[in-house]
Amino acid sequence: MPSKKIFGIVLAGGEGKRLMPLTEDRAKPAVPFGGVYRLIDFALSNLLNSGLTQIVVLTQYKSHSLDRHVAETWRLSGLLNSYVASVPAQQRLGKRWYLGSADAIFQSLNLIGDEQPDIVVVVGADHVYRMDFSQMIEAHIASGKKATVAAIRQPIALANAFGVIDVAPDDPTTIHEFLEKPQHPRGLPDSPDEVLASMGNYVFDTDALVAALEVDAERPGSKHDMGGDIVPWFVEQGEAGVYDLNRNEVPGSTDRDRFYWRDVGSIESFYDAHMDLVSALPVFNLYNRRWPIYTQTLNSPPAKFNRDSYGNNTVVHDSIVSPGSLFSGSRIQNSVLGPWAVVESGASVVDSVLFDRARIGPGAVVQRAILDKNVVIAEGARVGVEHERDRERGLTVTDSGIVVVGKGVRVDP
Repeated sequence: MPSKKIFGIVLAGGEGKRLMPLTEDRAKPAVPFGGVYRLIDFALSNLLNSGLTQIVVLTQYKSHSLDRHVAETWRLSGLLNSYVASVPAQQRLGKRWYLGSADAIFQSLNLIGDEQPDIVVVVGADHVYRMDFSQMIEAHIASGKKATVAAIRQPIALANAFGVIDVAPDDPTTIHEFLEKPQHPRGLPDSPDEVLASMGNYVFDTDALVAALEVDAERPGSKHDMGGDIVPWFVEQGEAGVYDLNRNEVPGSTDRDRFYWRDVGSIESFYDAHMDLVSALPVFNLYNRRWPIYTQTLNSPPAKFNRDSYGNNTVVHDSIVSPGSLFSGSRIQNSVLGPWAVVESGASVVDSVLFDRARIGPGAVVQRAILDKNVVIAEGARVGVEHERDRERGLTVTDSGIVVVGKGVRVDP
């Protein structure tokens, strides 16, 4: 790591409306992912693996489970002033909540003032990826710029889904313009069919960030957003650089998952990210021991696979199964099952994601669905098979046919 003092800020106050009903009772970064993790674990693991040991998590929306997860899981040694601290909205500047991601940091400038860092790293809390931030920090320092934005290459046809970075023609490390979901962007100088999409991760010189936030707080019409307001301000000053993820070398990564990054802000992208985990050669590999993704250690027994009373074996293909789960004469295929899931005799779970303590009764069928915590699918019930019936039950069915069952719901035949 560079010799400068580095401070990490994780923006975790998002409401996550597009992930409803999974965010009906929790903050978006607290949504379970990959069986045993929560979304915020990826951002925090990347920062910790990169050598950052002073990190705050700014929370706001329905943050109880998120605050509890951070407090119980992310405990560092206080002996060396190392910490990951959850900081709810404090209303230090008046009786108002955060107006945007930039305002969240502006209202929390006391945290920066307490530590007096040289550099501040700001990251989102709801993306799935691996990244060594120490390499980005080194590139930021070497550039002499005041702000650096992390970016990943995406096909130009998908540009209208991202904040796109238009680089200077004579310098691919300098941001010429920041474009929000452009319809007709220019391709990269070295790859005309690709654009650089912002990853929502930033590195700033501390004094420059504080100055930008103070200007933004007084600017009429600002949405007080890091990507929409703060980065363009640095671009106007000629002080914004870009860090291409292609430059990042994460220990233990493979050619298949080296540059994986997914914004899981919608039900479709959240579901697709899970399907990326379960293939024999996963697009995103959870099993990289040189760059682990940390989470809470579960006090649970191992998963157990039984024959049922008729002698039928449990069959599991291309799936992730979490501790505490029980299976009896059931079939699991291409699915991710959370802790303490139960799938009973003759039941099948295919192309699905189950959160903690989901229970699938005898003969029930779950197909291309996401089941939140404590969901019960009663004996003989079918979810994801007949969408009209799913809608009649009040379940969420996306345009692409993914069925979502909210927390604690019981589904009868």
